[in-house]
Amino acid sequence: MPNRVLLELRASRTWGRPRLARELHNFCQTRGWSSPGESNIEKQIYRLETGRVRRPEEFYATLIAAFFQRSPVDLFGPSESVSASSSTYRIRSHKFVPLYVGADAVAGFRRRSSTAATEDDWLTCERVEELDMADARALCWPFGVVMFHLVEVLEPESVSSVAVWRRLTYDENMERAVQAVTGLGIKVLSDPYILSAYLVEDTPLDGAQHDTALRLLCVPRVLVSRHEKGTPEEKLAHASVVEQAFLRDGFDHPDICDFGVRGIATAYASWSGVVYSPLAPEQCLAERELVACELSVQAAWAYADYIRRVVEAGADPEVPPEYSWRYLRGIRSRLTTERPQETSQHRAMREAIVNTSGLVRRLDQAIDTLRDCDRR
Repeated sequence: MPNRVLLELRASRTWGRPRLARELHNFCQTRGWSSPGESNIEKQIYRLETGRVRRPEEFYATLIAAFFQRSPVDLFGPSESVSASSSTYRIRSHKFVPLYVGADAVAGFRRRSSTAATEDDWLTCERVEELDMADARALCWPFGVVMFHLVEVLEPESVSSVAVWRRLTYDENMERAVQAVTGLGIKVLSDPYILSAYLVEDTPLDGAQHDTALRLLCVPRVLVSRHEKGTPEEKLAHASVVEQAFLRDGFDHPDICDFGVRGIATAYASWSGVVYSPLAPEQCLAERELVACELSVQAAWAYADYIRRVVEAGADPEVPPEYSWRYLRGIRSRLTTERPQETSQHRAMREAIVNTSGLVRRLDQAIDTLRDCDRR
């Protein structure tokens, strides 16, 4: 791909390549740098502008960036490799705990307590001050879903540590969420679950091991058996052995969907969760975009799953007419159809998260079920 940034910078000065090479040669002399010569500089400019070389060696990157007063990342993009700048991981963990309580219960929240509209979602929702859960905000959707969103900062030494921590905290988090709702006399009508999303800000690994670690973080249950007995320390020891084997030999999983962009961000989605590791902060997706996507996807998933549970129990689901199959049809369109101004990164994220969650299949079944109920 041609380097359009360099092409436009040169064109804005109405210079040809020989003129730019001469100016860079003179720039070296004024700085006291040893110049490789005008002919060599011109060849390098040609390789860069035509895309034959994406990122030059350090000298040319520094020279051209200093001359145009731009950063090397602006001109050539981020480095291909991820440098290991830390001995530990630095992760922002997002846990989403959705509970279906019914549209009437949510309407009660909105009547009794102060609610504040939030702008970080795709489907209309509000923050519920009445629901209290430490370190979490509570959100509600008018069709009957309440969700707790927990953000925790982690600095683990390994993916195994996250996997064990995840298994130990999930049950506690779900129990606290259910208690926060039932404590107000409201019945939870769905099975609680947690979906995690990890923003990985730093890792102690680079290259292939960096990607392998992120893939493991996307499906951490492969490191810790659900039925494994023993103390947390014993589970961590066993998981560490498995992790080291994967880091050595590589790891992939059929459930993992890659929605990253080379040089900008490494990103994976699976049934178990989402992992996002930004490489170029100015060009990658914002953390709030990932959170907004998961909030709406999990709210819709919890609603559709409630309808599934009622059907499998041999009954017809009863929902308010305004949130029946036509409403779900609108949700399906909102979550699966691209927007006119949607970027390619945003579209890839949305499609990866929606597809790996199995949401479309659940929405289709819920729409068919509610439509059948209307015909009776």
